[in-house]
Amino acid sequence: MVAPDKGEDPVNFDYSDDQKFLKTEARKFLEARCGVAVVRGVLDNEGRSYDETLWKGVAEQGWLGAAIPEEHGGLGLGHVDLCAIAEELGRAVAPIPFASTVYFLAEAIMLAGSDEQKAKWLPKIAAGEVIGCFATSEGPGPVTPGSVQAKVEGGKLSGVKIPVTDGDIADVAVVLANEGGRAGLFLVELAGVKRETLKTLDPTRGVARLTFEGAPAERLGPAGEGFALTEAVFDRAAVLLAFEQVGGADRCLEMAKEYAMGRYAFGRVIAGYQAIKHKLADMYVKNEVARSNAYYGAWALNTNAPELPIAASAARIAGSEAYWFASKENIQTHGGMGFTWDVDAHLFYRRSRQLALVAGAPKVWKERLVGQLERRNAA
Repeated sequence: MVAPDKGEDPVNFDYSDDQKFLKTEARKFLEARCGVAVVRGVLDNEGRSYDETLWKGVAEQGWLGAAIPEEHGGLGLGHVDLCAIAEELGRAVAPIPFASTVYFLAEAIMLAGSDEQKAKWLPKIAAGEVIGCFATSEGPGPVTPGSVQAKVEGGKLSGVKIPVTDGDIADVAVVLANEGGRAGLFLVELAGVKRETLKTLDPTRGVARLTFEGAPAERLGPAGEGFALTEAVFDRAAVLLAFEQVGGADRCLEMAKEYAMGRYAFGRVIAGYQAIKHKLADMYVKNEVARSNAYYGAWALNTNAPELPIAASAARIAGSEAYWFASKENIQTHGGMGFTWDVDAHLFYRRSRQLALVAGAPKVWKERLVGQLERRNAA
C-alpha cells in the first residue's frame, strides 16, 4: 500500500506478498491455537476475561511488537503488517486484550511518549509483559471537555473512568484527565487502583470501572493537549479495529454460506432460495465496502497521510456497519438454531457490538467525519 506519485498508476490497495504470507501464517496459528473451544472457555468462565495461553503465544509470535520499532524491542514491520494480523484476530474472535494493549497503549506511547517512556514501556508491550487500557469515558455519551471530571493535581490522579475495556486485567492505563483546567493524557500504573468488573454483552473482552484515589500519574505528551492526542490515538485505533471488523464480517459470510449450502428445505439447499441469496449478496457488498475503506485507512496510517482522520472515520463507520450486519444476517441464515448457545454465530454478534463501541459509537464517528469534510472543503 504505497501512494503513487503524479503520473503513476493508481495505488494498489492490497497486501504485498510478504504481508500476504504473514496473514496466511497468522491464520494457521490462530486456527491451531484459537479455536472455538478457546473462545468459549473464556465466555463460559466468569472468572476469566482473556486466554492467558493464547496471549503468551501471540507475544512469542512477535505480533504485539509488529509496529513497534526494533530499537524498542519490536519487529518494526509497519502498520500495514499489523492490519493483516488484526484482520485474522477478528476472524478468530480472539479473546485477548490485543486491541487495548497494541492499538491504544502502544500507539499512544509511540505518538506522544518521551524517549524515557518509550524505552520503559514499548519493550514490555512487545514482550507481552504488560496489558494496557485506554480510559477516557466517564459514563454514557461522547467524551467532551465538559464531561471529563477526573483531575490530576501534584502528579496524583483522582476520579472515575467507566467503562474501560480490559480495565479489569490491565497493568497500565492511558487516562484522559484535567490538569490545571486543561485536558491531558497520563500514564497510570494500576497496581492498587480500585476496579469493579462490569457485565457486558461480550464477556471475552472484559470491561471495568476504575476508581483513582491519588494514583501517581505521569503526563504523556504536552500539557493541555489531551483531546488532540486522544483523537489522534482514536484515528490510529479506528483503522486497526476496522480490520478486526472486516475479518469478523468475512467469517460471518463464510459461516452463512457454508450453512446455506448444506441445509435442505423442501428438497433443495436453502442457498438456492432468493431470500437467502439476497442476504449473502448484501453481506458481501457491505464487507467489500468495509474492506475498501479499511485499506484506504491502512495506507493513510502507514504513511501518516493528512487524510488519516477522514480515512479512519470512513473505515470505522463502514467496518462497524458491515460487521453488525454480517453477524446479524449470519444468525438469521441459520434460522431458529442460529439463536441458540450451541451455534457459534452469537460469538461474532457479541464481538461486533463490542468493537462498535470500544472507541466511540458509529454515530460519533459519523459526526466526526462530517466535521472533517466541512473543514476540508472550507479550506
